[in-house]
Amino acid sequence: MSTRPALRLEKVTPATVDAALGLRVHPHQERNVSPVSHSLAEAYAHGDAAWPRLIFDGDRLVGFLMAFLDLPWNPEKDPADRRSGLWRLNIAADGQGKGYGRFAVEAVRDELRRRGEQKLYVTWEPGEDGPGAFYERLGFRTTGELSGGQTVGVLDI
Repeated sequence: MSTRPALRLEKVTPATVDAALGLRVHPHQERNVSPVSHSLAEAYAHGDAAWPRLIFDGDRLVGFLMAFLDLPWNPEKDPADRRSGLWRLNIAADGQGKGYGRFAVEAVRDELRRRGEQKLYVTWEPGEDGPGAFYERLGFRTTGELSGGQTVGVLDI
């Protein structure tokens, strides 16, 4: 993970849920990522297959991430194809460009590696305003697949 000692992940708790729900990305990014409220509802519905975490820099909430753990990728085609990866990444509008996104991806990578995974998957909205260039700078390569119209990327871990 990053060597910035002030950066850390925390579980969403009753004490932090309101701050999490208030987290906002840049307005031009809102079409690219679901709000934290939607992610937390999905985490509740998926139970242990979702790994939601808040990103703090010191005492300041700067982001939210959610990983998916060992979910069937396309059960109609191949029920044995199970994948893990980064499901959501929301960095606060005023926290962009400060390394928080990189820290989040590294944290998910480290957690998946700890769990014995060898690949980290992510999907993103294609296009000029999408986060594709960010993920590619971190070493993700496109798989050629689409998931719900989103580009699928993979990183060997």
